[in-house]
Amino acid sequence: MCPSCQDGEKRKRKTIDLEHKIAIVRQYEGGQTVSFVSRKLGTSKSSISTIIKDSDRICEAVKGSAPMKKQRAGPILEMEKLLVIWMEDQIEKRTPLSLMTILFEDLKKKEGYDYDQTFTASHSWFNRFKMCANFHNLKLSGETASADSKAAEPFIVELDKLIKEGNYFPEQIFNVDETGLFWKNIPTYIRKQKMPGYKAFKDHLTDLLRGNVSGYKLKPLLIYRSENLRAFKNISKAILPVHYHTNKKAWMTLVLFEDWFMNCFIPEVSYFLEKGIPFQIFLILDNAPGHPQYLNDLHSNMKVVFLPPNTTSILQPMDQGAIPAFKAYYLHNTFAKAVAATECENGKTLCEFWKDYKILHCIRNIAAEWEEVTPQCMNGIWKKILKRFVNCFRGFEKEKALEDISNNIVQLAKQVDLEMDNEDIRQLVEDVGEE
Repeated sequence: MCPSCQDGEKRKRKTIDLEHKIAIVRQYEGGQTVSFVSRKLGTSKSSISTIIKDSDRICEAVKGSAPMKKQRAGPILEMEKLLVIWMEDQIEKRTPLSLMTILFEDLKKKEGYDYDQTFTASHSWFNRFKMCANFHNLKLSGETASADSKAAEPFIVELDKLIKEGNYFPEQIFNVDETGLFWKNIPTYIRKQKMPGYKAFKDHLTDLLRGNVSGYKLKPLLIYRSENLRAFKNISKAILPVHYHTNKKAWMTLVLFEDWFMNCFIPEVSYFLEKGIPFQIFLILDNAPGHPQYLNDLHSNMKVVFLPPNTTSILQPMDQGAIPAFKAYYLHNTFAKAVAATECENGKTLCEFWKDYKILHCIRNIAAEWEEVTPQCMNGIWKKILKRFVNCFRGFEKEKALEDISNNIVQLAKQVDLEMDNEDIRQLVEDVGEE
């Protein structure tokens, strides 16, 4: 009989999930020994050694967000494959998706199969399915209405306590959020008015936008599907006005976020804080699948706090005005360039302008329009989540700012004979950025 079984009790097997495996690999690569990691996590040395030997496969799994567990076979797996195809089609059509719509469609996909497995289309199943299917940035309609305001209130109190205990300054408190951008999409009714025969262009990218309470903005991160584009010929990515990263679906992953965190975010804020402010950073994130939960282990001067589930729409600072303003400015800039191109000598048609609009133009527009977002806006977006620094908020009114931008876009639209009003612009902003 083995020694561990002599007392009649079997040793419990400890399961290590993908998130903790990648954290172990990072700690080992950072110079920590197997023995140290083993003692710290209370896990056997053999388990740690096995994870480290398997580090290549683990990193590949994270990079593609591939599931580590064996996939289910049979009708449930087939049903999930059909559901992925259906959801991708709905996303391309920019059709609003709700959880109930997806679950209802899921139940329809089950019809016609002879099941010998019990299956329930539950919320927990959907969360697992969303991660495995790479729907990282998918936002469902009705999010704001279902936001958990009860969970938000105690979080605000606890957040204020952490800021007070850490003696953080406004310059040290940052928020980061991703947003999708259909960068070359033209709404159907505009195509019918001015561009008959021009097919919808549904290519999208992901922007990571960030700033602090004092109103300072950092260089955007852009995630696109292709590494080496013809538009980048003879152009170094190092001189682009954004941090350019790639993913086959143009979505954020754990590996991409960690790479940005270590090689972009920390160096940028280190430089910014050289002005006599201590290098102590307080970063607020949501619980998106592409945000590693182990970020606090990567840097001793970094405090990362995650928003409670289902509170993003009411607490996430970037969602309170910065991202909507950025998308409105992007739309305004695009219309302005279209007007300029059509009015110059030997001017282009609207269709010709849009065909010539490449990803490099988009990147330059993104950087320019992020600069257009004012310090007042970047400061005012913190009103709902912070109890202190209230006197710093500079009277930013989200609706008023967006209305002013909309009025300008309406005037530009008239110059190319497009009949539009402010409600059309509001819908356009949602369409351009829908994820």
